[in-house]
Amino acid sequence: MSLHLLTECNAATMAADPDNPLGLVEDAAIVWDDADGLIRWVGPQTRLPKHWRQGAQCHQGSGGWVMPGLIDCHTHLVYGGARSQEFAMRLHGASYEDIARAGGGIVSTVRATRQASADELLTQSLHRLDAMLAEGVTTIEIKSGYGLDATHERKCLQVARQLARLRAVDVQTTFLGAHALPPESAGQSDAHIDAVLAMLPELHRLGLVDAVDVFCERIAFDLTQTERVFQAAKGLGLPLKLHAEQLSDMGGASLAARYGALSCDHLEWLSPAGAQAMASAGTVAVLLPGAFYFLRETRLPPIALLRELGVPIALATDCNPGSSPCTSLLLMLSMGCTLFRLTPEEALLGVSRHAAGALGLRDRGSLAPGLRADLAIWQIDHPNDLCYQFGQRPLVRTVQAGRWRASAEALIAPTFAGASHE
Repeated sequence: MSLHLLTECNAATMAADPDNPLGLVEDAAIVWDDADGLIRWVGPQTRLPKHWRQGAQCHQGSGGWVMPGLIDCHTHLVYGGARSQEFAMRLHGASYEDIARAGGGIVSTVRATRQASADELLTQSLHRLDAMLAEGVTTIEIKSGYGLDATHERKCLQVARQLARLRAVDVQTTFLGAHALPPESAGQSDAHIDAVLAMLPELHRLGLVDAVDVFCERIAFDLTQTERVFQAAKGLGLPLKLHAEQLSDMGGASLAARYGALSCDHLEWLSPAGAQAMASAGTVAVLLPGAFYFLRETRLPPIALLRELGVPIALATDCNPGSSPCTSLLLMLSMGCTLFRLTPEEALLGVSRHAAGALGLRDRGSLAPGLRADLAIWQIDHPNDLCYQFGQRPLVRTVQAGRWRASAEALIAPTFAGASHE
């Protein structure tokens, strides 16, 4: 066992306290064990028991703020190609649906992803992932959905798993075979769902699937098709997620809640009935301001209703080539506040505790004894600065599963003292 003690810092523990929503602790101390990667103690330094100092490697935070490592709970990180030409089309008035119906959109990325080798996908994905790690991300969800057949869905999920072996990050994989119709299944949505149901057991057997998602929308899959996928996933004991109510009210959120889904994502057209169903089921609302901004949407998710009903709210990048070509979770904090009118406290909880809930992870997202020692250390005056600033990276260092992450972000703030590289 090798204990680490971090002092001369402040902590935003994200503890569930209505009087202190970020769980702020000034002049804090944090103890963790790098053998099992768990936090042993966190609290005011003046209350630190003496025995935690004995034999611990000591580090100084130089007055910075320590938060849980950030969690990006909705991304499509593994894909081939780019869609900048569609960006120009959209600026000339084409809608998301217009582009999709013209053979662009997701299908164009499917073609590029199928043409790319696993090594090519890995190289492109590492570049995007490294940008996220430089902003304090320690856990990321990666969806498939750009292969859309057994061979290429497996390829994308295998690349996602490989990312976790090459970088100090925890990757949660989500099978999104029901993302769109591949070219060979044009006009045959039921047949493609048959193919998705045939793929799922083998991908699960290979250990490539942590959760299952569906794009429930007019340009994708209807409620009956969505429920077929949900039933198959439930039969394998896999948790569920749903792209719901992004472009219209399909009633997907109510269906997902009935199946105990971890999250419903997008939700611009969420109805009161859907929101109530999510609240009753404990389903997290994952908001994606990057897509809202990039698509120039005008209908806001029902934030006031979600607050009133106590639905947990998470934020994510939705990193993808067509509607949110963004790798900055910090920018999502700013957009969540400016576009969706979230408070800074709501936004910060949305990339920590509630983001963990959206992935069904109970061992992270907060700083408390027994939880994973995933830490992000920031040179800021207050955690709200992460929402106030944009275009900046005030990250000092990151601890992932108890170990200092040795990567380029260590150079951002060289004033940080005492961190050993491993």
